[in-house]
Amino acid sequence: MPRLPQRIVCLTTETVEVLYALGEQDRIVGISGYTVRPPQARKEKPKVFAFTSGDIDKILATRPDLVLTFSDLQSEISRDLIKAGVPVYAFNMRSVEDILGMIETVGRLVGAEAKAQEIVAGLEAEIEQTRAIAAERLARTGKKPRVYFEEWDEPLISGIRWASELIEIAGGEDVFAEQARSPLAKDRRPTPEAVIAAAPDIIIGSWCGKHFRPERVAARPGWATIPAVNSGKMHEIKSAVILTPGPVAISEGLPQLLEIFDF
Repeated sequence: MPRLPQRIVCLTTETVEVLYALGEQDRIVGISGYTVRPPQARKEKPKVFAFTSGDIDKILATRPDLVLTFSDLQSEISRDLIKAGVPVYAFNMRSVEDILGMIETVGRLVGAEAKAQEIVAGLEAEIEQTRAIAAERLARTGKKPRVYFEEWDEPLISGIRWASELIEIAGGEDVFAEQARSPLAKDRRPTPEAVIAAAPDIIIGSWCGKHFRPERVAARPGWATIPAVNSGKMHEIKSAVILTPGPVAISEGLPQLLEIFDF
């Protein structure tokens, strides 16, 4: 039987959330300072790194036998930890399927496969229930709301893939769905003219690290002609919810989208 890691450092909030959901939080010996879920993690666990920067010695001082990282954004710290002889598992969630897969993988890493499958089954049930409600609405109204998801305002950055997929599951049509498939933010930069031309019925703002300001959106030159602006259908979903590629994006982000699309 393989030896399970007993001392885990989680440099992403998603893996912290999953380990707590699995009841395996006692294995966590360090977290990122950007961890927000669950709230008690910030009180209980030592913060040993920011997200892309920090002192590797703080991580090594916890004597981890596994460090969980995320994407190319943490490639440098992953490299340094590997050089220091620490096992690293780097996740790279980009889609809803990736999020579910991450939960299953974390479960396997700590020997909690059955509980992980339970969590995934619950999230899949949430997805299917949302699809059914969205299908009923479409049959009743004959229309899918066209949605512009704004991840950042200066420069404009449209939604990442899992946000786009959640919009579709909730019954919306992401006006920049094709761009959403790109993992790089630089490839998701629509021009203001492109947003105006797309004529979204709904604008969802999720500005990472700051509050969405619909009045600023409405004041952009030419944007008053956009149906969403004209009707005031501009909504915020907190980035800590919808832009976190973990269970919360499905368990909380999806219901919020479904509510927004009910008009």
